[in-house]
Amino acid sequence: MVNIGLIGCGYWGPNLLRSFNSISDCRVQKVAELDAARLAYIQQNYPTVSITKNYKDLLGSKIDAVVIATPARTHFQFAKEAIQNKKHVLIEKPMAMTVKEAKELMALAQKNRCKIMVGHTFEYNAAVRSLKKYIQNGTIGQPYYLYAQRLNFGIVRSDINALWNLAPHDISILLYLLEKMPLAVSARGDDFIQKGIEDVVFVVLYFPGDIMAHIHVSWLDPNKTRKLTVVGSEKMIVYDDVSDAKIQIYDKGIKKKNIKDSLGEYDDFAKFQTAKVAGDKTIPKIDFIEPLKTECAHFIDCILNDKTPLTDGLNGLRVVRVLEAAQESMKRNGQLINVK
Repeated sequence: MVNIGLIGCGYWGPNLLRSFNSISDCRVQKVAELDAARLAYIQQNYPTVSITKNYKDLLGSKIDAVVIATPARTHFQFAKEAIQNKKHVLIEKPMAMTVKEAKELMALAQKNRCKIMVGHTFEYNAAVRSLKKYIQNGTIGQPYYLYAQRLNFGIVRSDINALWNLAPHDISILLYLLEKMPLAVSARGDDFIQKGIEDVVFVVLYFPGDIMAHIHVSWLDPNKTRKLTVVGSEKMIVYDDVSDAKIQIYDKGIKKKNIKDSLGEYDDFAKFQTAKVAGDKTIPKIDFIEPLKTECAHFIDCILNDKTPLTDGLNGLRVVRVLEAAQESMKRNGQLINVK
């Protein structure tokens, strides 16, 4: 039995509390939260869970693992103190606000023999995992480019910009799908609502193998969009998280083989058509399980059976590397920044 302490029960914390509470191999012992209304919510809905306003109450001997669901800029300090007290930690994204902080947490976790896991929930999403299989088994052919849109009308944050708030999801998905780091990043953003806090950001990532990816995140869009499109030489796939049809495979592609012969002169439409493949759309059946519950169960399993989490500290560090490079690019008006 793993005894869990949760720091933060505001926006995402209740979902973590619900998920861990449903797992038989763990018990949520205590929740630390400053807001009185949230504490009342916990008391009413989870009467067996102790509550406190002091997070240090979670660092005692009765707690095995600490789950951190607080504002991003507090992640490092809370995680550091938990690990120093030999607690396993699950940190919501992003893992930290700098590469230096992320590395420090990894080193500290190794020293204290603690598991460190980052809440990159979409890597536990059945649709994303299905998408990865289609890329790996060659269904789409050679990947050309990918583009992601994570848009909504609100919630506008005042502590971090849209890049650090929203893009960690799509960066983690891209790194998971392609299994490689981008070589360089370019990013542009603008602060329409609050000066100095970008509420819309466009990021371009350049991966080895001439693969390009684009991420668009915004708090100021009229529609809620959670979509990723993969364009390949053989087929194209759309992953739409807000649709019932999570994965849609389009039998469309343009092959580069013998491209000079197939394309012909650009004023000859018939020759141009021979390079293109267009067929049916397929919507595969996916056995969908709530990703957050899968993530939480994985965290408990890693603790009980001494496994390395899928989204471990190194996974979190990679995402922070990309975020840090993108932030630097925005400061330099979109200058291409190498990912170190």
